[in-house]
Amino acid sequence: MDPDFLTPSLTQLHDPSLLPGIDRAAERILRAIRQRQRIVVYADYDVDGVSAAAILWHMVRAIDPDANVSTYLPHRLEEGYGLNAEAISKLCDSHDLIVSVDCGVTAVVPARIARDRKIDLIITDHHTPPTEAAGLPEAFSIVHPAIPGHKPYPFPHLCGAGVAFKLAWRLATLHNESEKAAPPFKRLLVELLALAAMGVIADVVPLRGENRVIARFGLEQILRSALLGVRALRDESGIGEDSIDAADIGFRLAPRLNAIGRLGHAREALELLTTADVGRATDIAKALSVWNDERRKTESLISRQAESLAVQAGMTAHDHRAIVLCDSSWHRGVIGICCSRLVGQFHRPTILLQRDGETCHGSARSIDGFDLHEALQACSEHLESFGGHAMAAGMKIRFDRLEAFRHAFVSYANSKLSHSDLTRRTYIDAECEIGELDLAAAEDLAHLAPFGRENNKPLLLIRGARIASAARPLGSSGKHLSFAIGDMRTALRIKCWNWAGILANAGISLRPGQEYDLLVSPEINTWNGRRSVEASLEDLRLTD
Repeated sequence: MDPDFLTPSLTQLHDPSLLPGIDRAAERILRAIRQRQRIVVYADYDVDGVSAAAILWHMVRAIDPDANVSTYLPHRLEEGYGLNAEAISKLCDSHDLIVSVDCGVTAVVPARIARDRKIDLIITDHHTPPTEAAGLPEAFSIVHPAIPGHKPYPFPHLCGAGVAFKLAWRLATLHNESEKAAPPFKRLLVELLALAAMGVIADVVPLRGENRVIARFGLEQILRSALLGVRALRDESGIGEDSIDAADIGFRLAPRLNAIGRLGHAREALELLTTADVGRATDIAKALSVWNDERRKTESLISRQAESLAVQAGMTAHDHRAIVLCDSSWHRGVIGICCSRLVGQFHRPTILLQRDGETCHGSARSIDGFDLHEALQACSEHLESFGGHAMAAGMKIRFDRLEAFRHAFVSYANSKLSHSDLTRRTYIDAECEIGELDLAAAEDLAHLAPFGRENNKPLLLIRGARIASAARPLGSSGKHLSFAIGDMRTALRIKCWNWAGILANAGISLRPGQEYDLLVSPEINTWNGRRSVEASLEDLRLTD
């Protein structure tokens, strides 16, 4: 293990000047600020993109409160992901500098339009770039941790908000004409870690190295943030001021920020993260909750339909190692989340597409060990366009090419994945007795947080756990349960998130006196200032 893993520090963050293209980009932005040029930040519409845009916006305004800086987010359904030619052409009419965040590394045609119009375009991105430098967009500068033709950055797994944070940091140091930021800008950078952490966690990048540092300190900043939008979103999401973890971002904050961009336009999500009006922040946060409720309903309907279609079409058989489905009635904005649900259900790469006339727009999600970007590259002759990375991607395809693409993609998956790859593996970290899961042990394990990709929550096996109290509903949705295990001396509360349906379908009713082997992840619960240990159920089986 990295000796710094348990003691993350901001000093572990790499010098931003090591990031390819960053000095040229920062110098150009500073020149634009000083010359009162019109700057527009062009962002993706997800949490990572919106957070990245807010980071740059705050830094530019800190350097000059009167800076002429605006933002542009494409409409997910009308414009799609990334830089698009029509939008860039229009922005060139009214701006002197365009800065992309979380998109653009493959945008050859839009970059050419900006060049021909003599408008400087700075691209900041983290998605998989072309393999050769010759395939890169002709931009004024490309800021990317792994750009061809440049010395790679020491940590290649930054998200879009992470790259934007590095650029904001470099802007602060260059503005100070030093390798260090002036004190007010240092304080702002620490504050902006809250936004960077939301991007890191929501974009599911590996939670190690710099990402771990950003997430750890960013979570702390969310609890005490001076940014009105962050505070309003935190309060609306039901997160208290005592504690927060990565799951709170993944299941509370991020879905709200994402929902409006999935079903409508994400501009209000970005406004929330930049507003200086308390009332406006509160109103937007409440509106995002309404959007999120609607997103849940739509997602649930599509997921049920897709699961049924996958089974009916034989795509869940052992000799069919990928799922590719298309339907004209599905909402394009939520099919990515539905992909994730199908991957969780059937554990194989999944692509869901929505047909609009003769064109299909799709989202893809993968499993560990299957690189989606490589798979789509291998099938690219059938695609109009695609982009993304190893675990998530998007694509556009003509409907008359869909069957050929489906066959090619499934054949590729069959050649790369074995039968055993389709079986989800659970790695147990340790076996323990109920009495060993005390507060001290839970606090020790908490030092491993924040948890996420490549730093999973500890999984503990408790053999022969005796049910002490019957399972009862947890919350009002009917999806969750809780029960207790133990005896008169020691008891442990077990929370079962989304287990109600699973147990019902399996005919399992947890009754006092029964004994089960449980896989659990311990947690510390804080309520009214009191801290106690409980655990989340990950799996169970009857004790032999």
